[in-house]
Amino acid sequence: MSILALFRRKKSAPVARERLQVILAHERASTGRSELIARMRQDIVAVIARHVGIETEDVRVKINRRDAVFTLKIDMDIPSASKASQIMDA
Repeated sequence: MSILALFRRKKSAPVARERLQVILAHERASTGRSELIARMRQDIVAVIARHVGIETEDVRVKINRRDAVFTLKIDMDIPSASKASQIMDA
């Protein structure tokens, strides 16, 4: 390899292809996230509902991303013991 080869411009096709792959990967990740959250929410609600009477509206699931770390945050309102037994009996 010559010294001049280091300073040559890359051809535009490979650069464009690489940029397109990055954009497509980002789009796939962002569109699949809502489906993933919905499925995870259903599974989480089903598991918790087996043990505690909860309403599905009382569960909020959120995924945050900071740098390379994803966090899953689940907020739910757990009813009092008397209300929970009413929900479980229904």
